[in-house]
Amino acid sequence: MADQDPQPPSQHLNPHELTQQFEQLLRTRRLNALSDRGRPRHPAQTSPYPTPTPSRQSSHHAPHPPPRLAQHNPPALPSYSSLRNMPKVPSPPQDDRSLRFRNLLVSLSFKPTHYENPGLLDEALAVIPLDRIYGEAEDESQLLQAQAASIGPNAKPEWGYQDCVIRALLRWFKRIFFSFVNNPPCPVCAAPTVALGMTTPTPEEKARSATRVELYRCSASHCRAFERFPRYGDVWTLLQTRRGRCGEWADCFSMLCRAVGGRVRWVWNAEDHVWTEVYSEQQKRWIHVDACEEAWDNPRLYTEGWGKKMSYCIAFSAEGATDVTRRYVRDAGKHGADRNRCPEEVLVWITDEIKKLRRENLSKEDRRRVIYEDHREEKELRGYVVRALAAEIGRINLSGQPTTSGEEQKLPERVSGAQEWREVRGEAGNRSPSHDHQPREGH
Repeated sequence: MADQDPQPPSQHLNPHELTQQFEQLLRTRRLNALSDRGRPRHPAQTSPYPTPTPSRQSSHHAPHPPPRLAQHNPPALPSYSSLRNMPKVPSPPQDDRSLRFRNLLVSLSFKPTHYENPGLLDEALAVIPLDRIYGEAEDESQLLQAQAASIGPNAKPEWGYQDCVIRALLRWFKRIFFSFVNNPPCPVCAAPTVALGMTTPTPEEKARSATRVELYRCSASHCRAFERFPRYGDVWTLLQTRRGRCGEWADCFSMLCRAVGGRVRWVWNAEDHVWTEVYSEQQKRWIHVDACEEAWDNPRLYTEGWGKKMSYCIAFSAEGATDVTRRYVRDAGKHGADRNRCPEEVLVWITDEIKKLRRENLSKEDRRRVIYEDHREEKELRGYVVRALAAEIGRINLSGQPTTSGEEQKLPERVSGAQEWREVRGEAGNRSPSHDHQPREGH
């Protein structure tokens, strides 16, 4: 087919048209890569599809290769280091670094299986004020239905009733039930304490899944008492203590969401943070929920609000594991950290291994359902990459220079934890001294 004459540049770039063009470009490149992979490599074999390569020429013309035809190359797209939409063949881990990462992810994948314990579910339900939660959910659900009805007969509410239940639970959990610990107060005189470092867990603390214990000392000269702060990983214990940092918050809140009937994920971030995802039947997708921040469906909070650089965000559920980094890191060039714990093909293999392990006892109907949800989520995650590229192209003016828009949404900074603690971890937005350091403490 003859090359078309290049069109003069438009004065107004249409992001929707750019998105469609870039999706077509991805499909074309994917088909070309698959065609090249399946094309015979032996020079004696021929392909039914003509290709402009020297191997297609007659042997009489071998000493004189034909001149290359002038091609109209498309303009270079903006760089995006996490463009991982090309098909990948899962590959098992081979090197020590990849094996260590695989063992870490497999061990983390057991966390949400604890939320299926019937005894723990009963304990969790016992601490929830169900009348209050369901009453608030009903009021919000009716309000959303009325708003949808005012738009038109075919309009649907933004959130369903079960979503409203989780939202009401989130408000109660953040404002009443759980408390965030910076330095625990002195157990004797309630004065502030000073951190001394880590200490060895006692047998009782180990029995409650406390692998780390922080040691503090009272700052009052007349007291000087010691205080221990075990980082419990046992959900039943957290229902009693009702305090902690983001690790304890996410663990306990995820359990309570499961108790009221929600499908939950426990999301681990390699840069020392954890949170929850809840599946919305109304929107047919996983919703970001961070109990520490009382954040609902705000996945760009960490990178664009806190100023945090992130490499891996892995979501674990009773049905497997999924790499959801693309949901939380929209601009990998600006907010992405190096993904160097294993090759991308190995990460696909690891998550597939965990899915196979968790789904082996599912019914055929449930297995079909989760596979369909996997495909739909992968389409959603790819869409984030395409829209980010289209938005970046739209910000480039005709001279090739990036432009800024005053209409960009400003996301909130982190509110949980002391200001100094947030700054050291690089989670205080623009006030963070550096975003390239490693966090000081575990979540």
